[in-house]
Amino acid sequence: MLALVVFFAGPAELLPADSISKTALKAAVKRGSELIVGKQESLGLKGAASSEWPYEGVYRVRRPGKRGGIIPVGYRVGGTAICSWALLKTPGYRSSKAAQAAVKRGRDFIVASLKDPLMSPGFNSTYDVRGWGHAYGLQFLLEARASGKLGSKRAYDEPVRKLVAALERTEIVRTGGWNYSRRGGAAKSSPPSTFMTAATLQALFAAAASGFKVDPEVVDRALDSLEDARLDSGAFQYATYPRGKNGRGFEDVPGAVGRMPLCEVTLYLAGRGKVERIRSSLEAFFEHWGELEKRRKKTGTHEPPYMIAPYYFFFAHYYAAQAIELLPTRLRTAYRQRLYKLLWKIRESDGGWNDRVFERSKSYSTAMTILAILQPGLDKPVAWKKK
Repeated sequence: MLALVVFFAGPAELLPADSISKTALKAAVKRGSELIVGKQESLGLKGAASSEWPYEGVYRVRRPGKRGGIIPVGYRVGGTAICSWALLKTPGYRSSKAAQAAVKRGRDFIVASLKDPLMSPGFNSTYDVRGWGHAYGLQFLLEARASGKLGSKRAYDEPVRKLVAALERTEIVRTGGWNYSRRGGAAKSSPPSTFMTAATLQALFAAAASGFKVDPEVVDRALDSLEDARLDSGAFQYATYPRGKNGRGFEDVPGAVGRMPLCEVTLYLAGRGKVERIRSSLEAFFEHWGELEKRRKKTGTHEPPYMIAPYYFFFAHYYAAQAIELLPTRLRTAYRQRLYKLLWKIRESDGGWNDRVFERSKSYSTAMTILAILQPGLDKPVAWKKK
């Protein structure tokens, strides 16, 4: 908390006149928090208490007795985890009973959802998003456990172990890593998604740093897959397939900037990267940001020429903010301002952010933006220390 106070209330820096001020940043976090709390809902039984912030995309699943498709539980857990995490980290959390109550309900929803068959360790057919719920559910529960604001640490141990085990059991056969889209299904090898693998690894790194046992071989295989996906240009493949590298579309730098900072940071945390690579990934992100913006709030998913999907947008900004904090101290202020100015360009009239055509996804988008804004005052992502 002290770090956040210093971030928002520290001595004024000599910044350009068009910079986003600390006052504006603080106000944006406060307004965003209010929006998120107000958008909590329930997709469960009729009349159930509002306890979740589902991420809404185009993917739906069918449930017995239900007409049409419903948002999969992996998206419901993942979105709830990200929104709960963002609220927990805000300076106003300690004084907001509404935020505290909302986060507690979110936590309880996440833990209860681990009993859902579609959150068990497994993979249905060739497309299954439960891994997003596993990864971000784990990330949030670790944050809640460490915060001291949401009950005893011991209460989190069982669900954390369950989520670590789920991720270990659902790594892709032979290649390692994770992907929500697996042409080989659960039983056969498929190319791992670089951005899902990198985000999942960061959650596992955090679990290990908190004293939980994480299989180092699972981590090594996933890290190998990330390294195998890197091109000479600095881009990363969408899914690791070294023999198929061509540098076009998905693999051209403009098509990869949404995942480059995340992948470089994750490799760096494991001793397989360099700060210079992180900075290069950020330069690429800012240079080609316009290609991400072209796809924000658009229909469809992967559109040529760079095959960028709208769901990359605020995901990319959060991990770009994370990457900035690993640069040399003297460089960070300027990079932060570059990021803030872009975020302010596309802020919505109600004070939130959204990268999808679905109103519901404003909660997730605003939460990712809050976490990006708060990065300078948060703990840096933990390194992987192989035992």
